[in-house]
Amino acid sequence: MLHQFKVTAKSSTSKARAGELQLVHGRIKTPVFMPVGTLGTVKSLSPEELIGAGTQIILGNTYHLYLRPGCQVIDLFSGLHDFMHWKGPILTDSGGFQVFSLAKLSKITEQGFSFQSHIDGSKHLLTPEKSIEVQICLNSDIIMCLDQCIQYPAEKKEAEDALNLTTRWAARCKNTWQEKTGGKNALFGIVQGGMFEDLRKISAQALTELDFSGYALGGLSVGEPNEMMYDVAEYSLPILPENKPKYIMGVGTPKDLVELTARGADMFDCVMPSRNARNGQLFTRYGTINISNAVHKTDKNPIDPECGCCTCLNYSRAYLRHLYMSKELLSYRLNTLHNIHYYIKLMETMRQAVCEDRFEEFQKNFYNDLNQGEKYEKKS
Repeated sequence: MLHQFKVTAKSSTSKARAGELQLVHGRIKTPVFMPVGTLGTVKSLSPEELIGAGTQIILGNTYHLYLRPGCQVIDLFSGLHDFMHWKGPILTDSGGFQVFSLAKLSKITEQGFSFQSHIDGSKHLLTPEKSIEVQICLNSDIIMCLDQCIQYPAEKKEAEDALNLTTRWAARCKNTWQEKTGGKNALFGIVQGGMFEDLRKISAQALTELDFSGYALGGLSVGEPNEMMYDVAEYSLPILPENKPKYIMGVGTPKDLVELTARGADMFDCVMPSRNARNGQLFTRYGTINISNAVHKTDKNPIDPECGCCTCLNYSRAYLRHLYMSKELLSYRLNTLHNIHYYIKLMETMRQAVCEDRFEEFQKNFYNDLNQGEKYEKKS
């Protein structure tokens, strides 16, 4: 088995922990943030730029890559790594959420998801077995089980039915994974159950009995209040196996990463740093700035003078605003470089704080900086 996880340090004042996860294409240190490369690319950035920003692992998506370019093309490259020129680990989402949110005329049955492509209307059936087979084609270091997503809010009966179907699908995913890979690539189960504590515990227990390589909390960051998301993590994460990585899917803001790391999460992904960058929203330790604001028009300062990213070392706010207002493509690249660097550095700082057992001090400083009220944005 080429995947193994070990906890290397724990906070004495919270549930935060540091670890190492060995995968086929390398070792990653946790807690870790995974930039989202849905279509085999983190929008506007090259793999070399991601490496320069400190990225350890990226995320791809089964639904999108299955539809385009398809396994026939990716098989020519023996997987996604060579196809996109990324040498590090890759995690792929199962495709279930995208069928739920994007596909036309989708229908859920015991067999799987039947749907029409949002690209050309072609008809497809995504079963648990098919999802695993596509992810094997992609040669994902971490394969995710197919699960059923539900909207928020949801009635308890709907959440329970989705949980039970997700559990049955998880068993089918594991059988296919074992048969097709011999356990070489890691396989994560996804805990569902809506916002109901008893259902989350039932799901976690059922998946633990199936003994996956790691576990994810799905169905979060779907419109619920932040405090509710934190509560779900608070009671769900501790009942998952201590010796396995714990991943919270699709989350989130810098505050979310800090709060959920404090509750014991090891892995995160979110489109926020790249999507917000394309909308002119830039993260700093003192809060988020909007580069389109007129206050930046003649500002010779970088986004954040304490940031070591390529953008902050070389470009002024005035130039970045000019690029953004002119809709120049370079704007997306430079803004995304900064935001990805910020997220990666935040995770590295948290990891170091855990290893030195000063996570409580880190949290205090993090909130003190934010509470200065976006210091740089308001400076004239």
